[in-house]
Amino acid sequence: MTPLILLTLIVLWQCVLVGYTYTLAGHAADEAVRAGTAADPGARDAACQEAGLEDLPGAWTGEVECATGGGLVTADVHLEVPVLFPGSIGFPFTVDGHAGAVEEERGD
Repeated sequence: MTPLILLTLIVLWQCVLVGYTYTLAGHAADEAVRAGTAADPGARDAACQEAGLEDLPGAWTGEVECATGGGLVTADVHLEVPVLFPGSIGFPFTVDGHAGAVEEERGD
């Protein structure tokens, strides 16, 4: 019975890591878009990418893609899900977060 209990706990823990990664991806996308809309038009991509990765725990790796067009700033965040322990090898799939916001006009 002990191996079955341990296997169940491992599966539940991995589900927690997947769920937490979804939360991190969504938050990173929101932060990236917020920084991108507030930055000058020429610096939007850099500000967006920097803000998207800034608050991520060191154990999670990923990338941020920012785009501007049609009056919108969008950010797509792709994070790797760690296997059992944060900072360990990742699953062969990524968790995606997406956010968008209207560009702010700068009244200088």
